[in-house]
Order: sequence, then C-alpha cells, then structure tokens
Amino acid sequence: MGGTFDPIHYGHLLAAEEAHTAFWLSEVVFVPTGQPPHKARQKVTSPEDRYLMTELATMDCPYFRVSRVEIERKGESYTIDTLRTLRSSPEYAGSLFYFITGLDAVLDIVSWKDPQELMELCRFVAVSRYGYTHKRMDELPQELRSKIIPLEIPLLAISSTELRERIKRNRSIRFLVPPAVEQFIRKKSLYKNQTEE
Repeated sequence: MGGTFDPIHYGHLLAAEEAHTAFWLSEVVFVPTGQPPHKARQKVTSPEDRYLMTELATMDCPYFRVSRVEIERKGESYTIDTLRTLRSSPEYAGSLFYFITGLDAVLDIVSWKDPQELMELCRFVAVSRYGYTHKRMDELPQELRSKIIPLEIPLLAISSTELRERIKRNRSIRFLVPPAVEQFIRKKSLYKNQTEE
C-alpha cells in the first residue's frame, strides 16, 4: 500500500484491512513515499516523520508491516521502482503482489511512470474514496482499466489534506487518526505552520 501518509489516518488503515480480507493477503506492506514527484510543489513532512507515524499506526496489527524502501532510495519515488525492488527481494520470491491505493490516485495512472509495466508487475486495487465512484474508471484506457480491481469499502470522509488543515486551525483530529499518531503529531508540532501550495 503506497502513499504519502502525511499523516496516516483511519481511512488508510481501513482500506488496508479490507484489502487484506478481500484478497486473502498474507500481509499488507505500507510504503511511505520518499520524495513524491506528484507533490513537488507542496510542502511534505519529512520522510522519517511520515515513516514513524505509519509505524505507530500499524504496530498493533500482526499482518501490517512498514517498508523503508522508498525513504532510503535517493531521488524521486516512483511506484515502478519500488515494485521492481520488492519483487527482486528474496523475501518475496514467488509472491503475488497487489498494489492498494485510492481510486482518486488510480484515475491518474496514465501519468505515472511506466503504467503498462506497472500493471504487469502487480494487480492494482482501486479502493473507493469519498467523492469518487468506480464508474469513473471508464475514463481510463481499456488496457489499463481491465487490470484494475475495484474494491468497495465503507467510506470515511477523511483525507490527509483535511487533517493538516484541521491541525493548522487547532481543531481536533481525535477519532480520525490512531491515538499514537495524534500524540506524535502533537509532540513534534507537525502541520502547525504548514502552508499548502
């Protein structure tokens, strides 16, 4: 499951849980983006802080793991490079990969690096997102659309953008993120003075 996780929230965790159950996954590996190329003009929290928040959010679930693969790789983070790295790892020899992400991200898949090869390396899971319907997948080219599995989950109207805005305005994020993540954000004073571009 890839994402910026800035910050990680219950919507991310629910998507991972639903995919784990729906596809009988042995584990879900969360991969916080190192340098997200699609957010080059935005201020993004440090990779290490986003990694730590993801660790805190997932630590109670035995089949959730967090990978540092993108954080430790230099340069911009591309999903294709991450999948190539993970698939070549002896740890995952013979594994079938599912890439779990939001429907909103999947709708932009044609702009990703090497989308055709991406579809060959894994099965793409498009998780429903508040404000989007899977009918919108009809906008994608047929050769890509046919390789994407839609996954309907209970919709939580939570976004990382909204959470950053709530924190900036001193509004509560309780019950939107795990308590350990909320405490980490408060302790580090994340998002207080952050401006979105």
